[in-house]
Amino acid sequence: MSHFRRPLLELANYHVLGRIMYYVPYCAPLHPGRVFTTFAILSTVVEILNALGVVRALSPKQTPQQMATAHALVKAALVLQLIVAVALVVLAAWFHRRCRAKGINNRKVVVPLMTLYVSVALISARTIYRVVEYFAVADLPVPGSPAAGGTVSPLVSQEWFFYVFEGAAMLLDSLLFNVFHPRRFLPRDSRVYLEQDNETEVEGSGSHDERPFILTLCDPFDIIGALQPRSRTGQKFWGEGSSPLPPKTGAPATVNGRPPV
Repeated sequence: MSHFRRPLLELANYHVLGRIMYYVPYCAPLHPGRVFTTFAILSTVVEILNALGVVRALSPKQTPQQMATAHALVKAALVLQLIVAVALVVLAAWFHRRCRAKGINNRKVVVPLMTLYVSVALISARTIYRVVEYFAVADLPVPGSPAAGGTVSPLVSQEWFFYVFEGAAMLLDSLLFNVFHPRRFLPRDSRVYLEQDNETEVEGSGSHDERPFILTLCDPFDIIGALQPRSRTGQKFWGEGSSPLPPKTGAPATVNGRPPV
């Protein structure tokens, strides 16, 4: 089950980071709506490589060259999983650093980010284990060959490695999201964002990206737009036109997030 849980937890992390960026849009290094799609496409490529490699490796009639190709595809997929995880952490840390520079340390931002870091760390620990394990399996001699009967790595022969680094890591990640679910901290509506006073929540017009959809996928950081002087109308959805949220029922009215004197 952990093999199926890992992609779902990865997709959850992509979605969470995008929602955090929606909440603090003025610190987002890229359009918040592009976080999930960009990383989901990268993960899809990884899963396709992994599936192709596994199918080839399980085929009963494989030449040594074909089996080597199958192992290479799976190895590439596992390594790419780590690269995507590192890219996600770098993007989150970049965003986090920009938040700190603007004095944004609201609990609704910090807790989901910390949860994201721990989740990615657990998934990465599992992936590192799978990388080492599969490389050990791929190097095993073919049964019946002259090299057969050699020493087998403990990662393959001992089950406790699997339970600790695979099963336990995915179980802890699932428990993490149950205890620190981002919905406890982030608003349901993506149009609601945190003002730069670090306290007031206001509702904007929503996130817009006027570029063609295919361009937003190929250039999520809008590097082309940064190199061309043009209007960015519709990109910004905070500041003018935003309205403070009404106070919750039974709660006193607030001014800039503070009770009136």
